[in-house]
Amino acid sequence: MEESVIEKSVFEEIPTEKIYSEKAIRLGTFLGGPLVAGYFMAENFKVFGDFNKVRNTWIITILSTLIIFGLIFMIPEDVKIPNVIFPLIYMGIAAYLTKTYQEKNILQHTQNGGEFFSGWRIAGISIIGCIVTLGAIFGVAFFNEAANGRLTESTKTYGTLNHEIVYQNNINENEVDKIAKAFEKETFFDNSFTKYIYLEKIDNNYEISISCNESISYDPIAYSSFVELRKNMQKDFPDNKIIFKLVVNDLENVVKRIE
Repeated sequence: MEESVIEKSVFEEIPTEKIYSEKAIRLGTFLGGPLVAGYFMAENFKVFGDFNKVRNTWIITILSTLIIFGLIFMIPEDVKIPNVIFPLIYMGIAAYLTKTYQEKNILQHTQNGGEFFSGWRIAGISIIGCIVTLGAIFGVAFFNEAANGRLTESTKTYGTLNHEIVYQNNINENEVDKIAKAFEKETFFDNSFTKYIYLEKIDNNYEISISCNESISYDPIAYSSFVELRKNMQKDFPDNKIIFKLVVNDLENVVKRIE
């Protein structure tokens, strides 16, 4: 009877759930980023029965990830930082937190006969974490570039009056020069007064915003001259559609659209 009681107590002390080792947390963090570190540590805290730290771990993980993303996008483009720097930094932080808050429990787990998760599971979760992290970074970069697309502009001037064309970064200088040459050919770029053009390329279309005075909204002769100008310029661009946007005071204030 006494022997069975002893055997029962021994079996009750053997952990039935697996955990992630310190080495696994370091490796997973380096490969998969801070989200993987948070997941591994939170899962360990669950096994240890410390559910308050599970919640705190996820809060810290999410905040840390946002801060890291913010730092990445705040770094100027001309500052070159080796790609390995950030993984080493958050791997070091994860290693420190693991050693500080989980080392004793991990040691106790192994002394009681508990097991660690396999390397295949660690690798799989790390790869998923890497995909999620990179997807988030590229997604933010894409939307940031789309939102700030108008801020990445250049300007060229033409003729003695410095007729001005402002163009976006998806248009090369040769295209801008060709547009300017067409305006010169049709004598729109002349020596009477300076013209201001804003050039966009959307898909395969050139959308050309032309600054006009308010009379364009009610003067049929002035309007018809732009219709004729667009028609003649279109002949020089058989592979691209020319669209005129006649604007007054502001690029957003399009009073006439000709296509």
